[in-house]
Amino acid sequence: MYDVFEKSIAQLQADMEAGVTTSEEIVLGYLERIAKLDKDGPAVNSVIEINPDAIFIARALDRERKMKGPRGPMHGIPVMVKDNVSTGDKMQTTAGSLALEGNFALSDAPVIKRLREAGAVLLGKTNLSEFARYLTTDIPNGYSSRGGQTLNPYDAKLDPLGSSTGSAVALAMSLTAAAVGTETSGSIVSPSSYNGVVGLKPTIGLVSRSGIIPINSQDTAGPMGRTVADVAALLGAMTGEDEDDPATLSLEGIAEKDYLKYLDKDALKGVRIGVSIPENSYTPEQIEAFKAALPYLEKAGATLVYGCTLPRVNKSGSFLARAVMLYEFRKYIDSYLAKYCSLSHIRDLGDIIEYNNRHAEAAIKYGQNILEESHRKTSGRLTESLYLSEKVRLTREAGALIDKTLADNEVDLVVHPIFSELPPISGYPILNIPAGIAANGLPTGLSMIAGAFSEAKLLAWGYAFEQASQLRVVPEAAKI
Repeated sequence: MYDVFEKSIAQLQADMEAGVTTSEEIVLGYLERIAKLDKDGPAVNSVIEINPDAIFIARALDRERKMKGPRGPMHGIPVMVKDNVSTGDKMQTTAGSLALEGNFALSDAPVIKRLREAGAVLLGKTNLSEFARYLTTDIPNGYSSRGGQTLNPYDAKLDPLGSSTGSAVALAMSLTAAAVGTETSGSIVSPSSYNGVVGLKPTIGLVSRSGIIPINSQDTAGPMGRTVADVAALLGAMTGEDEDDPATLSLEGIAEKDYLKYLDKDALKGVRIGVSIPENSYTPEQIEAFKAALPYLEKAGATLVYGCTLPRVNKSGSFLARAVMLYEFRKYIDSYLAKYCSLSHIRDLGDIIEYNNRHAEAAIKYGQNILEESHRKTSGRLTESLYLSEKVRLTREAGALIDKTLADNEVDLVVHPIFSELPPISGYPILNIPAGIAANGLPTGLSMIAGAFSEAKLLAWGYAFEQASQLRVVPEAAKI
């Protein structure tokens, strides 16, 4: 059996091109690891469903490779997809909810169509914090009623963080070559950090948001991988316009199909980097691990500028951001259900709440207070004055705070421990790269933040940091 452990996308491609292995063998290699590590052994429980057609898709792509050559860097590469992204195939799309069990989406989300066109093999769906952690305030990270609890591969007692928990854990355990996550506010970047992998939340509009069981307009799918190069390869297969998502229109000269060409180990030479160290946001161990990673940026040729700590939107910014989510959630979930959901008895948010109440013991072990509040307090029309005023204010203020920090300090980017609320609220990108293990045993990450549509630069800078630091630590549980 071909050994897929810790193989990069480039390594897998090279071995397929050299005839050492095939896409089918690679798929079988990951399935064997899933059996031994996800459902047995350490049983991290990151995979919620396997694509029964994965082997056949891989075989077909192997035949195509022989006849025509590879389509690109993702040809024959297995990819796991978070279970809130619609796949119009034999896999369900449920956001981890028992209320949506049996939903075989009516069509692929556009981002899935692009992955198929690029030659990726959809290997399966990953578990998540149910409804992207928008079910109840009390839900544990990585838990869903349909999928159960996903565990941190470094230590089952540690927080795996959410909501793209399964995607991050599957990568850390080498159960897939790459994974798709989604983020509203930290849901790619945070679990990537806590599980020792790379995650990119793209600029809103770079990747289609259609066909994803939503929270609100901040949502976007994004690439996750064990290396920056893997993330760059996957991102190129995900970008593009979608007529159903106006944010993606008119991207000529902005969206790229090849981000690998920007990767350069010398990309940080001469770059000025602002250092953001927030107070009271993370544990002392996490802050110390972040500080210990900073010299590697200097080693790669960058100049560090301290005192560039990114502010919060304001003292009530997080509350108001949640208020905007609450108003938009009802509108967005009802729209998704109308277009993609195949369940005749689930047509709107009220139907989900009603199902959960009828099956409370299994479906809402931790409650559903967020769903109930959104249904009870909002009209679904987005006409409320609080929503309209705060939507305008938050979007403008968050982007302006990032732009002002960059301009006032004359820096090209800002580095921040793990996660900042500003990029998701503003729609700007954020890239998280492993930065070692904190003293408490939990992996930590260094996040890079810059202006809108700066993905090519962020990936180049992230790659240079990664090559200089090599701080990713493979979990012991993955070594079989």
